[in-house]
Amino acid sequence: MTEVLTAGRVGVDVYPLQTGVGLEQVTSFGKWVGGSPTNVAVAAARHGRGAAVVTGVGDDPFGRFVHEALRGYGVDTRHVVTIPGRQTPVTFCEIFPPDHFPIYFYGRNPPPDLLIDAFDLAAVRSAGVFWVTVTGLCAEPSRSATLAALEARGKRGITVLDLDYRAQFWASREDARHWVQQALPYVSVAVGNLDECDTAVGVTEPRAAAEALRSHGVKLAVVKQGPKGVLADDGTDTVEVAPVPVTVVNGLGAGDAFGGALCHGLLAGWPLPRLLRFANAAGAIVASRLACSDAMPTSAEVEALLAEVAAEAPPPQAEAAVQTLKADADDDGPAAAGRGRDRHAGGRR
Repeated sequence: MTEVLTAGRVGVDVYPLQTGVGLEQVTSFGKWVGGSPTNVAVAAARHGRGAAVVTGVGDDPFGRFVHEALRGYGVDTRHVVTIPGRQTPVTFCEIFPPDHFPIYFYGRNPPPDLLIDAFDLAAVRSAGVFWVTVTGLCAEPSRSATLAALEARGKRGITVLDLDYRAQFWASREDARHWVQQALPYVSVAVGNLDECDTAVGVTEPRAAAEALRSHGVKLAVVKQGPKGVLADDGTDTVEVAPVPVTVVNGLGAGDAFGGALCHGLLAGWPLPRLLRFANAAGAIVASRLACSDAMPTSAEVEALLAEVAAEAPPPQAEAAVQTLKADADDDGPAAAGRGRDRHAGGRR
């Protein structure tokens, strides 16, 4: 059974094994499957969920590697199509911890994933979670195929739009905003960082951004604030969770780990505080590792980190780590949390 179906980018991450230096000085690299929605599927599979991804690869060795790697992670590849005459994209990065990770895309001209012109609508309708990205809206025929899939799903189950804005894939921020707002009415959950919220709704203040996303029909808005943690608004409560302190190695896959953990918790029906704590911790684990897909944690690893953080926190901090803020403006409850002890990378892959 497909519990989590994602759609969008795939490629091969070729990441340096030396950190703190530019690519011109790197002497060796590691190779892993990559692409944000593909990583989300891998992350969900790590939590025991039946996961699949809708994407495309080239008829080349890297395309064959993607199939092999995904099967190894337990991700269903039946919706990974091979596009003749195209190359599987390759992504390089530079690693300058704790917060500078330049990324370089090759082979996206256009890539196979943007040439998919139709989804398996039966699979889209039946998935527990259907996860799509804004990048899938940046060009035809992927744009029309993605919007048609969202319309066919009709908000069944949990439908997530990852705001995933990458300026190099768009003519302008305004163009991206137009198409994001065509998709928002079809989704129940929207997830993005502050810059991506700016693209989606023209707002960067976290609570206002969440409210603006919900005004477009979204039931749950999740706003990632980097070192200030994460905020979520479901229309009843606004919950803010502080970051998990880690020593950052590579922040690029942290947001995808957050996404896979979010899917897991949403399917489990967890309350917002637990959901956000778990997803935050999953992202922190990946930020402390080099790779993206290969670094995705199991649920046991996430729970172990949460237990370690809880054991180390003094009682007042433990109580304040998560604060539920009532929507009523007259509520005189505690102020927002979100002041972490160390840097947390909610990086965008």
